[in-house]
Amino acid sequence: MNLTFNQTSARTLPRLLGTLAAASLTLALLVSGHPARAQAAAQAEAAGSPSGPIRLRQPTQTGMPGAQDGQDSQDGRSRQDSRDGQSQRPNWLGDADRELPNTPKYRPGEFEIYVQGLAALQATPQPDGKPLEIRRFGSELLTGPFASMSAPNYSPNVPPDYLLQAGDELVLTLWGSIDADLRLVVDRSGRINVPRVGPIMVSGVKYAELSDVISRRVALVFKNFQLSVSLGQLRGLRVYVTGFVQRPGVQVVSSLSTLAQTLMRAGGPSASGSFRMVQLRRGKDLVATFDLYDLLLKGDREADRVVQAEDVIHVGAIGAQVALIGSVNRPAIFELKPDETVDDALRMAGGFAAVADTTRLAIERLDERNSTRVNQIDLPAAGNQTLRSGDVLRAFNAFTVALPVERQNKRVRIDGEVAKPGEYVMPAHSSLLDLLVRAGGLTPAAFLFGAEFNRESVRLAQQQNYDRALRDMETDMARASSSKRVSSSDDALAQSANVQSTNRLVERLRAVKPSGRVVLQIPVEGGQLPEMALEDGDKLYIPPKPTVVGVFGSVFNSGSYLYTGGKVLTDYLRQSGGPTRGADESSIFVIRANGGVVSGLDSAGWFIKRGSIGSLPAEPGDTIFVPEEIDKSTFVQTAKDWTQILYQLGIGIAGIKSAVK
Repeated sequence: MNLTFNQTSARTLPRLLGTLAAASLTLALLVSGHPARAQAAAQAEAAGSPSGPIRLRQPTQTGMPGAQDGQDSQDGRSRQDSRDGQSQRPNWLGDADRELPNTPKYRPGEFEIYVQGLAALQATPQPDGKPLEIRRFGSELLTGPFASMSAPNYSPNVPPDYLLQAGDELVLTLWGSIDADLRLVVDRSGRINVPRVGPIMVSGVKYAELSDVISRRVALVFKNFQLSVSLGQLRGLRVYVTGFVQRPGVQVVSSLSTLAQTLMRAGGPSASGSFRMVQLRRGKDLVATFDLYDLLLKGDREADRVVQAEDVIHVGAIGAQVALIGSVNRPAIFELKPDETVDDALRMAGGFAAVADTTRLAIERLDERNSTRVNQIDLPAAGNQTLRSGDVLRAFNAFTVALPVERQNKRVRIDGEVAKPGEYVMPAHSSLLDLLVRAGGLTPAAFLFGAEFNRESVRLAQQQNYDRALRDMETDMARASSSKRVSSSDDALAQSANVQSTNRLVERLRAVKPSGRVVLQIPVEGGQLPEMALEDGDKLYIPPKPTVVGVFGSVFNSGSYLYTGGKVLTDYLRQSGGPTRGADESSIFVIRANGGVVSGLDSAGWFIKRGSIGSLPAEPGDTIFVPEEIDKSTFVQTAKDWTQILYQLGIGIAGIKSAVK
């Protein structure tokens, strides 16, 4: 038979073929015993086949193909397209996907309190001044915020062997000859309902095989298509957490939650709960025994199984506890299994700290508190010693121990006018003279009288004494200002100004830091360094011979003046113009080049005039300082004060005379 095709026939042929295919499918479904699906196919054929891909709509609760009486239909709530990332998620877990309110606070056990008291006796001061808190190992992870499960962006990867169950939500995308974006929930019978395809049994199917199962079923109806399927909202599981936990009871978690995550939701083991004996039971079977120390110490999650509905997580009672404190990397209280030793406890604590004494440990046992109390064990010989519950091990700090100074080598420094300045390591029992010999001796320009010798131990002692003196002075000034009587407003203002100036003076004095200088008693000419033993950190500076004498303070022209031998201090005072009218001449003092001080107050006596140091011979490098008189008063002020005194005295005498008469 000859067929003639025109343009109209070319347009109607695909429609005709589609109609024939739909009719054939309807007939096949009727023969195979699927009248509901045959009716759906007939309705699709009657509606006409479009020229583009078939669009499938989200199934609703009514008129759903394959729905049976008494079964739950798909979630018919309106959802947005899954591609916009803003689809509404059914709240299967209730509040399980948010941080649980009223998180229980950590409560230490009796052994933790006992160990904390022992650690506070000999604890090294912390930078913040607070005592080091000794807690049970792992308590920070399990009793803190449940960040792993409560974070809003928590989206775990689905393992390939995950079994689908009722309540899981699938996100199904089809393209090609059909176009669909569907969010389907597995009903209680374990099926999903795809429009124009019908129900598909997916309960018990592994996640890795889900795509093939759905593809084979859709291929019975449609051809030339591709699909993508993934899990959307996970179903909620009810898991029982029993035993010694912070919050025992029922926990509602997602279907991808593991044993450790569920235990975290329950607050973790309590103070009397075990970290090393956590059991996962499924019915009458023991599925897994989880040791949390494997996760905390090695990151091993092999025994961390995925929980299933109606599982029971049981936390047993705590086992033997020992404490390891002192100079270790992780001071804490550890739970031991039977036959675990000292080496095992050190391994859990992260080993010794960098400054620890690795040759010994102190051990305190509860049953020996009334006898020996504490013993010492030597390492590594005692590393295989078995520990008992209640033992407290302490590691010693080798850095803070005061070692014998006489047996130590000294690291010192010498600078200035020597042949080979620099840092040297001197043997024990070395002196300043030995250091000078090691540096190659003095140069011709050296001025040994002005040698500056600084020592760290002296600086620390000076700082302590200086701080104590400042505190005493501040206390005396405060006491004097508070006990001073005020008779007028002028006196009150003067007292307030005095208090402010005193506070400023104390602040300025507090900013001054001692240098730790030791004044060496060396003659000006022809002297040598004393036989003084060296200490670690000593510094010696030998300057060149100075050529000036300094005059500063309340003089007319402060400055440095060329030193010429044979002159006294008064000669240099005259060169500066002498003291001003406001100078306190009785308090003039001189700082020598060796750090010594000569004051006019020291030379005053019954037969010696105050401030008579001007006749002392000047030495090179001297610094003469003339202070300003602090308590000044003019003639008018003095006359005013005497007038008030005489006036009050006259009034008093007149009153006495009138009383006598």
